[in-house]
Amino acid sequence: MSNSDKIKETRSRLITKLLPYLRKNGLQAVRMDEIARVTEVSRATLYKYFSTKEEIIGYIVDGFVVYMNEQLASSPLESEESFGIRFQQMFEQSVSLIIYFTDIFLKDLETSYPDWYSRFTEGMQQREEQILAYYKEGIRRGLFHDLNGKILIMQDELLRGMLNVKYLMTNQLTVEQVLADYYQLKKIQLFKPDKLSAIDDALMRPRIEHLTHKVTGSLF
Repeated sequence: MSNSDKIKETRSRLITKLLPYLRKNGLQAVRMDEIARVTEVSRATLYKYFSTKEEIIGYIVDGFVVYMNEQLASSPLESEESFGIRFQQMFEQSVSLIIYFTDIFLKDLETSYPDWYSRFTEGMQQREEQILAYYKEGIRRGLFHDLNGKILIMQDELLRGMLNVKYLMTNQLTVEQVLADYYQLKKIQLFKPDKLSAIDDALMRPRIEHLTHKVTGSLF
């Protein structure tokens, strides 16, 4: 492994440790000392990989935006099965957005780091355009019900409301139940009955288990 690859891997590992903390606590109050404590490294080690807190925030925002849009752009819509794969990618992304970009995180980002907040909103707009194009093409090919794509996108905010401790406990639901049922709801809502075979649910089961672990770890 080259030195640049080692640096990239270490930066990614540090961010992975930090994200659950930022999800719960936001950005404003956290300092580099606290980041070093959370990521379990010394201040000197942390500064080897990130010189400022703003650099860390930029790494998180830019990395996530690039990942989301490149993932969608890299899966061409050719066969019916490719529409199923794209649907599953979009579902995973929607859950990941809820896990990491909480209301407190986004509010602090807008207030303290407006340039990075603009980058985030621009990235979300690009993602929305790709998703709307996906819906339009699926309707044109006769795979999807003719539904308003913007409403389908906004519907994911309902999932954000369901993935909180109070809602889960009040309704005696598990995170896995919510994710699995919401996945089925979105699938049946979008794909016509005779086109559901385009989706391989066996591919999604381990992903839902992984997402369940991520959500549970961020909530409790």
